[in-house]
Amino acid sequence: MPATPAQGHVVVAPDKFKGTLEGAEVAARLAAGIRRVLPDLDVRELPVADGGEGTLAAALAAGFTRVPAKVAGPTGLPVDAAIALKGDLAVVELAQASGLARLPGGRTAPLAAGSFGVGQLIARAIGLGAKRIVLGLGGSACTDGGAGMVQALGVSLLDSDGVELPPGGAALRRLHRLDPGSLADQLAGVEVVVACDVDNPLLGQRGATAVYGPQKGADGEDLVVLEAGLTRWAEVVRETTGRDVSQAPGAGAAGGVGFAALALLGATMRPGIELLLDLLGFDEAVRGARLVVTGEGCLDEQTLHGKAPAGVAAAATGAGVPVAAVAGRLELAESEWRGFGFVAAYALTDLAEEPGDSLTKAAELAEVAGEQLARDLLVQP
Repeated sequence: MPATPAQGHVVVAPDKFKGTLEGAEVAARLAAGIRRVLPDLDVRELPVADGGEGTLAAALAAGFTRVPAKVAGPTGLPVDAAIALKGDLAVVELAQASGLARLPGGRTAPLAAGSFGVGQLIARAIGLGAKRIVLGLGGSACTDGGAGMVQALGVSLLDSDGVELPPGGAALRRLHRLDPGSLADQLAGVEVVVACDVDNPLLGQRGATAVYGPQKGADGEDLVVLEAGLTRWAEVVRETTGRDVSQAPGAGAAGGVGFAALALLGATMRPGIELLLDLLGFDEAVRGARLVVTGEGCLDEQTLHGKAPAGVAAAATGAGVPVAAVAGRLELAESEWRGFGFVAAYALTDLAEEPGDSLTKAAELAEVAGEQLARDLLVQP
């Protein structure tokens, strides 16, 4: 005889399990496991993201339309990317164009990689009538301060001879003058909101170069060159706009793309998961729910500092709904995850029969986790 569920539906809202499963597949597998125990239960799949990689996929899973776009990758070679569109609202994910995963052969190019393709995606969204653009930052391959992004939108970056600068953060050391061109006209009536989970400034010991440059292949002299380029970039932007946002929280996000968004696109910033939950209609989805299930590849200290599962937990508990977590690995003590509001936490590593199964058999184990949490938390005694 089938088990009987308690009243209310279940919302399954995980982030991706990086390197193994996209958020939508995690949600589908968890939901399948829950339905195996409770076939009549209303299980609603709502994969989430925190503004980085997976943001586009989360928007598409929530009903946005995928619009393809061929744009410049981080080294200038064309890549197939996309934006998500719903009415006059567009979602642009930086990683689609300028992410580390877009580097040809995975070879880093710390001095020359740029964000031109991100600007092309923004231009595509504006051309399709977008009046509000959510720009998800994360996974960037470049440290160009967003210079390439604004060049793609018609801004000229000129050296002392009046020649346009080539891509990359190193070239910014030669920047002499910035010509905004028609940028203001393009952005008239368009709101840009940045989904960002870091508070680093553009420059200094906590800046884009010092903190994130090594992740993009920069070391030694490269770091000195990039910091000099960003410093000159900030000076010229200040001279042109009369504003200095180089020390603003989030200006250092995505190799400084956050800086250009704030200074030249007039963007505002919001915590990534908070913004994405609003975008995906989480409040409505959780209303009347019995349980929310979230998760990510590794539940650890970083999770507690604004990553997607923490945001989902805060929103769910704020709505009076208990929340459980499923992760590939669980590196928090029970007191830590319970202290953050989770009523239960499951790790694929604990369910695996052999070491490595949590990666190679993640999909199957996610279903097993769904079954287990359904028996533990949803079946009426």
